[in-house]
Amino acid sequence: MKNYFVNYGGTVVVSAVLVLILFLVIRKMIRDRKKGKSGCSCGCENCVYGKNCKK
Repeated sequence: MKNYFVNYGGTVVVSAVLVLILFLVIRKMIRDRKKGKSGCSCGCENCVYGKNCKK
């Protein structure tokens, strides 16, 4: 088992960090959606699809 961590420890750490970052991004997107924020930062006033926006 020690041999496994010596050989693949870096891969495991990098993978764990990437999964954590992905989790945090998805969590922020969900929280923003629940607060009514749109996906873009432009606003809906001048948007072509402003009337169809699903905030």
